[in-house]
Amino acid sequence: MPTLQKTIVTAFIAGALLTPFATQAQSKTRKLPFLQEEWSKDYRPFRIAGNLYYVGTYDLACYLIATPKGHILINTGLEESVPLIRKHVQALGFKFEDIKILLATHAHYDHVAGIAAIKKATGAKFMIQEKDAKTMIDGGASDYALGSHGATFEPVQPDQLLKNGEIIKLGTMQVKLLHHPGHTPGASSFSFTVRDEKRAYKVLIANMPSILDETKLSGMPGYPEVGKDYAKTLATMKNEQFDIWLSSHASQFSLHEKHKPADPYRPEAFFDKAGYDKSLAGLKKRYDEKLKQK
Repeated sequence: MPTLQKTIVTAFIAGALLTPFATQAQSKTRKLPFLQEEWSKDYRPFRIAGNLYYVGTYDLACYLIATPKGHILINTGLEESVPLIRKHVQALGFKFEDIKILLATHAHYDHVAGIAAIKKATGAKFMIQEKDAKTMIDGGASDYALGSHGATFEPVQPDQLLKNGEIIKLGTMQVKLLHHPGHTPGASSFSFTVRDEKRAYKVLIANMPSILDETKLSGMPGYPEVGKDYAKTLATMKNEQFDIWLSSHASQFSLHEKHKPADPYRPEAFFDKAGYDKSLAGLKKRYDEKLKQK
């Protein structure tokens, strides 16, 4: 497998096996370095817990937080997936046009390429951690690892830049941004509480700190502190508290083992501290191995 493909697989699928249909591909006028069929494959939307819903594709996780004041959408997947996300939101009984806030775990095309189209369609405010703003504005061209491929998504001007610990509010809903840099300078997780008829659930949408094969932890052009950021993130994420954890890719938190399309509502399926700890331990091992490389 070419180094580039290994790099992208490591970064985006976090250890998932490369399948035969993974190829270089064209997204409208942009040549993307890597695509996988699961990224655009349909997957039935469902209620995760309380007012939190899964509206993404088979592997690219997108989350809708529904409120009486409008909705928050976290991640958008590929540009081609926007009609699918619209269909999923509507299938759950919500109006796509009621999306008021757009957030993203990090500025890579497989999670933000639909931002521009959804922003135009809904008028939603797009908010991103401040250190990923430049990459969003130039469509990914300044990304320290993928920028060599040029722009990989339609550029978007953020409406608001976020800092670590900042609270995003919509009505009574509050979402806390947790800056977990490394995968990108502005990579972030989100922490919030949802409730159903029985109880409250503290949710962590974790941006798991996978490491590109070509990343040198001693420093990269445009991101000299990458190694230090990864170390800090790995240490910080060990201490995060939650009832439910999710991530940017369904494969990262074993969605398809925990939930089948015909399954009833069962938030407890996503109670998996052991799985979170195991995943982080694997990423820490990867980090330690990379440290030994020159």
